[in-house]
Amino acid sequence: MNDSFADRIFTSKSPEVLVPELFRFQYLTNSLYRAYVDALKIDPAGVQEISQVPFLPIQFFKSHRVVCGEFEPEVVFESSGTTQTQNSSHLVKDTSIYTRSFMEAFRQFYGPVEDFVVLGLLPSYLERQNSSLVYMVQEMIRRSGKPESGFYLYEHEKLAETLQALQQPVLLIGVTFALLDFAERFQLHLPNVIVMETGGMKGRREEWTREELHAYLKERLGVTTIHAEYGMTELLSQAYSKGEGIFRCPPWMKVLVRDENDPFQLYSASASGVINVIDMANIHSCAFIATDDIGRLHADGSFEVLGRMDHSALRGCSLMVN
Repeated sequence: MNDSFADRIFTSKSPEVLVPELFRFQYLTNSLYRAYVDALKIDPAGVQEISQVPFLPIQFFKSHRVVCGEFEPEVVFESSGTTQTQNSSHLVKDTSIYTRSFMEAFRQFYGPVEDFVVLGLLPSYLERQNSSLVYMVQEMIRRSGKPESGFYLYEHEKLAETLQALQQPVLLIGVTFALLDFAERFQLHLPNVIVMETGGMKGRREEWTREELHAYLKERLGVTTIHAEYGMTELLSQAYSKGEGIFRCPPWMKVLVRDENDPFQLYSASASGVINVIDMANIHSCAFIATDDIGRLHADGSFEVLGRMDHSALRGCSLMVN
């Protein structure tokens, strides 16, 4: 798959038409994905549309190299985890595709990143290596070109002073527990600030519902809405919410939902189920990912994230156990 395919993904008005071509490429070159499709007894020649594409359970990123062909990755992104869990690894052949994906998606939803001061409140991610989120925000900070842009670890007082002093558009992107810690210490009025939470409690605080979280952050930080980003280590694209927890994807990314008890039964719009993601920027790994997130799909293609599956061992993984 050459560079022109990436160009087609990001410039096509209807990138969905490229799905069968990408499926065939990944079936032929990704030995893990091919073995999974074969184990399902699916004839690859019969896969002609999105509803027929098999989605690889996300757990395979914990246990296998999910790659097309053989290559030396430019970077290996790793998920956060505990001592009891194994982290996911995403081997990225070409980081320029990732950069193009997140920069173009941000531009489509918010405009050029150069228009913003970008402040990152990502302490747990900064404290470990190989975070795709840190990679993204670091590049956004660099491209913003603003001297005030930067990361904040635990300097809450300095962050509050910076936010109150700035009179230009600001993006404050933070992991959920860190935004809550910050909001508990300071009550502010930030009309020029987009507050964007990226999820991520992971035992650091008591879990809040989205409604509770966003209401508290709006009241404490003096903003009218809380934005959110939906992404993960295993993806090279992100969906964005501009409020009320309703996410929308860039054109080269698509969310579907499936039956929780039957991972091969897709639902139509206006239904709740487990989230499947098509991320066409995952050219050299796997573009068709069955996640562990529960979501609700809307008729216009937008979606909500409602929680996680109780048991993450998705049916389908057992097909590949030796």
